[in-house]
Amino acid sequence: MPELPEVETVMRGLASVLDGQVIRHAETRRAGLRWPFPAGLATTLAGARVAGFRRRGKYMLMRLDGRESVLIHLGMSGRMVARHRDAAFVPRMAPQGLASDARGHNQPPEAHEHLVMETEGGWRVGFVDPRRFGCVDLIAREAEDSHKLLAGLGPEPLEPGFTVEVLEAALSGKITPIKAALLDQKVVAGLGNIYVSEALYRAGISPRRLAATIPGARAERLVPAITSVLTEAIAAGGSSLRDYVRADGELGVFQERFDVYDRAGQPCARCPGPPGCAGITRLVQSGRSTFYCPKHQR
Repeated sequence: MPELPEVETVMRGLASVLDGQVIRHAETRRAGLRWPFPAGLATTLAGARVAGFRRRGKYMLMRLDGRESVLIHLGMSGRMVARHRDAAFVPRMAPQGLASDARGHNQPPEAHEHLVMETEGGWRVGFVDPRRFGCVDLIAREAEDSHKLLAGLGPEPLEPGFTVEVLEAALSGKITPIKAALLDQKVVAGLGNIYVSEALYRAGISPRRLAATIPGARAERLVPAITSVLTEAIAAGGSSLRDYVRADGELGVFQERFDVYDRAGQPCARCPGPPGCAGITRLVQSGRSTFYCPKHQR
């Protein structure tokens, strides 16, 4: 499932082609995805001007000038595909994060394209989701933070409010491994398996360590480790492992910089090697693969 850097990259791609545009036509091609599409979604979109975008955790919010917001979650296989009616059109800003298609409007639509928006400026954006685990909802802008999918989310790790003190308070008394605690979206919004593993490695913290033992020096290392790995991943266009592609159709490249994720059996970059270090180890926690260096991470 796309994590915060991938969602941020896709959102920026959407903004580059839709921000300020009037949606000329919208169409839903099935009853819904993970849940039914909201009643009147296509009617509300048609004629609306896109007023901006916001990301909350792993969710995108496309704000309309009518004070409504379209909530979008990519699920496990969702992606946004953009075409311009002029196949030779080169946008002023490349639509990063959005799978760009230079074929123009006259070509057949993508398979599994379930929601389509066409703008007066010539853009056609489709939500493609083969597995249909994504979702779309329509909510009042002032009710964004109270939506059932957003209300319980923790702090945004790239905003100033994500401090050592905030993380310490969220972890205080938690008798669960720190890896599991950080995957809890109520503790920190947007983190997933990849970036938790990478952040814990940078902070030198074992994924087995109980969350309640993190406050103090470990939290002081962990907060900047989380923010740095997310910032670098966004700059790299995210990580492409299975379904994820950027808006321009290219793969994210942060997977080329992984320190531990999916590197079981490989040397640890921070250890001198055997006999003191056996390299990166894989273990399973709560049904998820965890990668770490037992020597470097304590």
